[in-house]
Amino acid sequence: MMATTHALVGVALAVLVGTVFPGSAAGTSMAPLVAAAVGGFFPDLDLYSGHRRTLHFPVYFNVAAAVAAVGAVVATAFVPSLGLAAASVALFLIAAGVHSAMDAVGGGLELKPWLAESDRAVYSHHHARWIRPRRWVRYDGAPEDLLVAAAVAAPVVYTVDGVIETGVLVAVGISVVYVLVRKPMVVVTQAAIDALPNRIVDRLPTRFVGDFR
Repeated sequence: MMATTHALVGVALAVLVGTVFPGSAAGTSMAPLVAAAVGGFFPDLDLYSGHRRTLHFPVYFNVAAAVAAVGAVVATAFVPSLGLAAASVALFLIAAGVHSAMDAVGGGLELKPWLAESDRAVYSHHHARWIRPRRWVRYDGAPEDLLVAAAVAAPVVYTVDGVIETGVLVAVGISVVYVLVRKPMVVVTQAAIDALPNRIVDRLPTRFVGDFR
C-alpha cells in the first residue's frame, strides 16, 4: 500500500486511542499523533535496501508494540511524567507493526504488481520466510488503496482540526495524485531505463530495473 495510507492508518489509530482514553497522553497531546504517523511510514524507509524486509517486522514490531502499550499504561498510572513519551513510543511501534502486517494483504514485491507475478509480500524474520501477497489491495496506488486511505482519513478529519487535519488532507491529496500517475510512471521509467547506457543501469538497484531489463 501507499506510504500515505500507512501513515494515515497510524494517525487514525492514535485518534482512536485518544478518543477511547481521552485523559491519556494520546488524547491530550499532538506528540503521539505525530509518532503514530512516523511509525506508519517508518518501515518503508527500507525502499532502497531490502524493501519489505530490512525494516519490516510483522511479528516483532507487534510484540514490541504490545509490551510498549502495557508500559505506557503503567507509566501513565505511576510515573505521569513519562506518560507522553511512553504513549508516543507505543503508538510508533503499533503503527509500524500494523504497517508490516498490512503489506501482506497487498500486492507482491515487484515494479508491476498488477501483473500478480510475485509471491513475496513482506518478510517475516520470525518465520524466516516471505509471506505471500493476498492482493486484497492489488497494488500500491490501486483505487482500493485510495479507498482505504480515504476511509481512515475521514474520521480523523471529523475528530481533529488544525495542523493534524491539514496534514491528513494533504496526505489524501498526495494519494490521489499518486494513484493517477502510478501506472503511467512505470511507462516513463521504462523509457528512461531503455535510454540509459548499460554501464549506468548496472549500477542501479536490481529491484528498480529487474522488471525492465
